[in-house]
Amino acid sequence: MHKNFELLTTDGCSKARRGRLTTAHGVIDTPAFMPVGTQGSVKGVSPRELREMNAQIVLGNTYHMFVRPGLDVIKYFGGLHNFMNWDGPILTDSGGYQIFSLAKLRKITDDGVEFQNHLDGARTFISPEVAMEIQATLGGDIAMALDECVPYPCEYDYAAQSAEMTTRWAKRCKERKDENAERPTPNVRRRTGESLNYQLSTMNSLLFGIVQGATFDELRKQSAQAIVELDFDGYAIGGVSVGEPEEEMMRAVEAAEPFLPRDKPRYAMGLGTPPQLLEMVARGMDMFDCVLPTRLARNGTAFTATGTLNLKNAGFALDKRPIEENCGCPGCREFSRGYIRHLIKAEEILGLRLITLHNLHFYLNLMSRARAEIESGTFDRFRKAFVPEYKTRDAMMVE
Repeated sequence: MHKNFELLTTDGCSKARRGRLTTAHGVIDTPAFMPVGTQGSVKGVSPRELREMNAQIVLGNTYHMFVRPGLDVIKYFGGLHNFMNWDGPILTDSGGYQIFSLAKLRKITDDGVEFQNHLDGARTFISPEVAMEIQATLGGDIAMALDECVPYPCEYDYAAQSAEMTTRWAKRCKERKDENAERPTPNVRRRTGESLNYQLSTMNSLLFGIVQGATFDELRKQSAQAIVELDFDGYAIGGVSVGEPEEEMMRAVEAAEPFLPRDKPRYAMGLGTPPQLLEMVARGMDMFDCVLPTRLARNGTAFTATGTLNLKNAGFALDKRPIEENCGCPGCREFSRGYIRHLIKAEEILGLRLITLHNLHFYLNLMSRARAEIESGTFDRFRKAFVPEYKTRDAMMVE
């Protein structure tokens, strides 16, 4: 049987791993950061720009694409890759996060989740089977099992019941994927020039199970063991970065990690700040996604090696330096902090785009650096030097 994931090397002083994940649309070197394209688009950035900054994979969202533009549109265009003009790997989230974020608009039963969707209030039902069918239609390379992401704080009894239901849902997701894989290859009628990528990725997509258990170590252990027993292509740790203190987030990962197979990829969902990513790499995680690089960019905040810069601040008005020295992103190569601040204050879209490009470049480059440090055996030293120096600041004036 072909192995999709190859563990190339590990760090001698931590649990950091250097690996390679093969998908229908390309190879992903890990540790890897996945820019978030919830609506089929990474906000403010084109697929060409993502390719130029060496983004290996992007994330799309099952719930959002299901309610808009809808599956008929996605089918007409031959899958999400064709629709958004992205030829690299795509991971599709199952919609489980919306169970958390749209808590006031949904009702959960063992059958699945009924939403009043956030657009027009129409009733929308997603079961494990429906989640798998939607993701098959999207044609992503990595699908996620449907799970419930519980809030913080959460009572033990509810967290235990939820984790057990997540395991039942995971089993149903795997059964539906296996049923789909046994179907004859569909005879897809193609328009002139349309690729076969949609057809191929639909048949060859990977499926990851999700570990839950809130902030309770024993539940995390039990959930990890139950999900691993179902034998997925990879494993995600969900229900982190939902408002809990950072030490609780780290403990949730530490409680589950020892029970995850070494020869399968591990995905820490919805994380995080640059220091958090390196700490998660040190705890044996391989894949990450987070909206912070794009969301904070739209608020005028840029990431640098020593912390964040709030470029709205008046102190940057006459600053001729780039956002970060020796950065290769378009914003830093061509423009000054002072000019970008002017664009933000004038509400010019270019300013927000330039910071977005910089922030994504920073995150992707951080993971590239982490891979190189693991290979050279210096990751732990790199992490210990980076994390204490990094500061998230609401303000940073000209030196």
